[in-house]
Amino acid sequence: MQTNMEQIFTFIDQESTFIEEQENATYLEGVIYSLELWLSDKKAPVLNNPDKEEIRKGIQLAILKGMKKAVQVNHQMTPDAIGLLVSYFIKEMTKGKKELSILDPALGTGNLLYTVMNMLDGEKNAFGVEIDDLLIQLASQTGELLECDIQLFRQDALKPLLIDPVDIVVSDLPVGYYPDNETSKDFFLHSTEEMSYAHHLFIEQSMKHVKPGGHLYFLVPETIFESKQASNLHKFIKEYGWIEAVIQFPASIFKTKGQEKSLLILQKKSDVLKAPREVLLAKVPNMSNKTALELFFRKIDIWRE
Repeated sequence: MQTNMEQIFTFIDQESTFIEEQENATYLEGVIYSLELWLSDKKAPVLNNPDKEEIRKGIQLAILKGMKKAVQVNHQMTPDAIGLLVSYFIKEMTKGKKELSILDPALGTGNLLYTVMNMLDGEKNAFGVEIDDLLIQLASQTGELLECDIQLFRQDALKPLLIDPVDIVVSDLPVGYYPDNETSKDFFLHSTEEMSYAHHLFIEQSMKHVKPGGHLYFLVPETIFESKQASNLHKFIKEYGWIEAVIQFPASIFKTKGQEKSLLILQKKSDVLKAPREVLLAKVPNMSNKTALELFFRKIDIWRE
């Protein structure tokens, strides 16, 4: 007997494959069609009291299959192991808060944001920004099926955003150069020597949209503080925020060498708060090593105290 997650994947996969073959469409377009069938109650998987994580994971499996079929640089999904670790940090650092507002300025299909929202207690209202039509459709449908309180904005996230400051920003930042020099010249992190780094600009834009004392959780290249534009980034963070932690993930999580990322946790400066006593620098051990993982989480607990 199939689990709820398997039932969801099988339903979406069968419908998507049919559309792909009959309508000369892509598999991901088929996923959108399948989710629309489900949302409109025209056709749906047979499920037994599914929870939100089962729904998210079932949809995620189908989207991953579609992404493997049509590899595009902007069509990449945050690995689940990373999403769960990011969620752990956010949950630990927001304990006791009954309401939270969350922004992901590089939403993609929403997988990272929905992973975090599913893990958190209390009321959550979220905002997501994504420029890609296909990805934001998938994010919208997934959010509806998960019954998430989320507002989506289809636009370039580095243009002005009509979003009030939030408690938390979480994002798997797009890495590379930002080609719109006209827009980037208004940023502190604008580079005068070459095209500006998009991931740097996203950090600055996010800092503008988080409340004083709010936290920002970014998945960034491991080498972010070693690049030729890094000195400017150091200046920006020193001026507007504090580094709370840099967590390195095991290379085994990433498919390709050179794609390794770390979790950078920042806090926006506030007049009523002090800088953290110490910055947490840690490396997540191999996920299959239970003893090492226990030691890692113990280290986090000591740091939190």
